[in-house]
Amino acid sequence: MGLMDFIKKQFIDILQWTESGDGTLAWRYPMKDFEIQYGGQLVVRESQMAVFVNEGKVADVFGPGTHKLTTQTLPVLTYLKNWDKLFESPFKSDVYFFSTRQQIDQRWGTAQPITIRDKDFGAVRLRAFGNYAYRIVDPKKFHTEISGTRETYTVTDLDGQLRGLMLQHISDGIAQSGIPFLDLAANQIEFAKAMEAATGPAFEALGLKLEAVTVQSVSLPEELQKILDQKIGMGMIGNNMGQFMQYQTAQAIPKMAEGVANGGGGGVMGDAMGLGAGVAMGQVLAQQMQASLAGVNPAVQAAAAAAAAPVAAKAEDVIALIEKLGDLKAKGILSDEEFAAKKAELLGKL
Repeated sequence: MGLMDFIKKQFIDILQWTESGDGTLAWRYPMKDFEIQYGGQLVVRESQMAVFVNEGKVADVFGPGTHKLTTQTLPVLTYLKNWDKLFESPFKSDVYFFSTRQQIDQRWGTAQPITIRDKDFGAVRLRAFGNYAYRIVDPKKFHTEISGTRETYTVTDLDGQLRGLMLQHISDGIAQSGIPFLDLAANQIEFAKAMEAATGPAFEALGLKLEAVTVQSVSLPEELQKILDQKIGMGMIGNNMGQFMQYQTAQAIPKMAEGVANGGGGGVMGDAMGLGAGVAMGQVLAQQMQASLAGVNPAVQAAAAAAAAPVAAKAEDVIALIEKLGDLKAKGILSDEEFAAKKAELLGKL
């Protein structure tokens, strides 16, 4: 190297990184035409770590603090060119800084419904959304596995990979949580914890730590959402077959009344009230008034009156209602015994 080249060369005595807040995870100190002064200082701020790389190999990792760069603090210096006699001159290495702050509010979600296996319903399709937070905990692993020699590596560069890891482990999270599929929407915190446990090891393999996972929404298929709504309704009145029939009847009273007012409603009454309940509307309304005066739930009393009304039964209505009860039994809402008892009761009205 000529004298003029030596004079033009610049020497670094302080290496530091002031983060710009633009989501940078890794940043390489610009070393073109620079050499590091022996005895110079490396300043690593809180929420940062620094990695020295010499000839493509990671020499050392430095945590927060001010570090004086000598052969004592960076042993690899003794193996650099012209250092066999510890000649104290500037040296050339690459220095990478890493942000160890939490990267919060990272979004994950299913762009399309995904198919998972449930112990009660077999294969079902699910959509879910939420967010997660992570940080770099092993900069050496992150450098060798992810960021490499790039000048900068950002949160955006990593987003697609991490989002894929989250989606890949949704079914594992559901399996580990042990939560029945119908209860997922009501147990989002447990679901999130299970997803965090299932996905954490995949983050660790990249030098990251998954700090938190939240589940903001779980969308069930429409047909299962209807079953969940029925289950919630049953939970409000108990799990008795008679009470269930009363509940279903009470739910249908407003529709039946609307149909009667419009001069029709035969189909609605057949589905909601079962066997000719429209004929007993006067009795139902009377029971409601009596129940209100007695301080008893009017809807339940009205349903009971409608269900017990001594009206004539049509064969097609009985068959239709038995088919509906069969659907409820197939979905696990009714037991075999409850279905058989109600079926016998309905057939007895023919």
